Amino acid sequence: MKNLEIVRSTFKAKFEAEGSVYFSPGRINLIGEHTDYNGGFVLPGAVDKGMLAEIKPNGLAKIRAFSIDLNESAEFGLNEEDLPAASWARYIFGVVREISKRGGKVEGFDTVFTGDVPLGAGMSSSAALESTYAFALNDMFGLGIEKFEQAKIGQATEHNYVGVKCGIMDQFASIFGKAGHLIKLDCRSLEYEYVPFDPKGYKLVLLDSVVKHELVGSPYNRRRESCERAAATIRKNHPQVEFLRDATLDMLKEVKFELNDEDYMRAEYVIEEVQRLLDACEALKKGDYETVGKKMFGTHYGMSKLYEVSCEELDFLNDIAKECGVTGSRVMGGGFGGCTINLVKEELHDAFIEKATKDFMDKFGVSPKVYDVVIGDGSRKIC
Repeated sequence: MKNLEIVRSTFKAKFEAEGSVYFSPGRINLIGEHTDYNGGFVLPGAVDKGMLAEIKPNGLAKIRAFSIDLNESAEFGLNEEDLPAASWARYIFGVVREISKRGGKVEGFDTVFTGDVPLGAGMSSSAALESTYAFALNDMFGLGIEKFEQAKIGQATEHNYVGVKCGIMDQFASIFGKAGHLIKLDCRSLEYEYVPFDPKGYKLVLLDSVVKHELVGSPYNRRRESCERAAATIRKNHPQVEFLRDATLDMLKEVKFELNDEDYMRAEYVIEEVQRLLDACEALKKGDYETVGKKMFGTHYGMSKLYEVSCEELDFLNDIAKECGVTGSRVMGGGFGGCTINLVKEELHDAFIEKATKDFMDKFGVSPKVYDVVIGDGSRKIC
């Protein structure tokens, strides 16, 4: 495994000992964007890139951690008042504290870690880090914490120690990932099923626009409020509609003149996206990747024109994908920057990457980053 030698040699140099090595992956989401807070579904999968950590109990009432990628050390205690200053160390500290809150006894340990999840590409390096330590500490100290609770520990770490009010998809995918499968996760009930994803003859590739128009604060909240208003308006006629996930386009059309144009468009996108994901899952079960690709293009159109969370750079990459005969392409993540995710026939892959890289550079003066991804297994002990 990549980076294993680096982790082992660094740990030995730092602590003159050998520990156990654990890995948790980052994730992609094939389809299903802005559906989570509308009670809908998402379709993530763990990738073959992630976080690798070596850990060994040290018999002390403290944690000594070293980030290989940042070349930084941190040392901190196990109690709430011991919150470390370094932001990266708070992920480890938060996991320890969340385990303690649930009655798990974690003792002091030494650790080094590194990652090959591209930062800022929407592949959830932070969730991979949390999942690595939640899984590892549970295993190492024999705590008997179920996998689902490990995912919740990662999510609670984000909420309480990092200040990000994230959903559970990222940690869930990192812990529960399974090679050759995506995870259809119901964001309301948290029920899930594995959906086969084995696209022989295709490659899955991310093109990172290296643009960051942050989807924080008002743009995100405004869209969420639009969805809530639309659902509440529909609910007057259809009391069973708790979220937009429960509504149909016909129900939305009934209240068209009670909604402003913006709220109507946002709701139209979400209702269609919930259905697109269900259709994509059925297509995957039949091995019909052409239909999956059409649904991905449909998502991009909806995110760009109805939900209005795309940007010029992402639309440009999506247009090139169409020109090059790519099977499916869409903006991945919250929007306003980041990556497109592309399902590409192997014989078209190189020409597509070459054209996308050249044309994007010509127009925007920067090269997009290219990440080929393979769907892999979730959190595990390496050695």
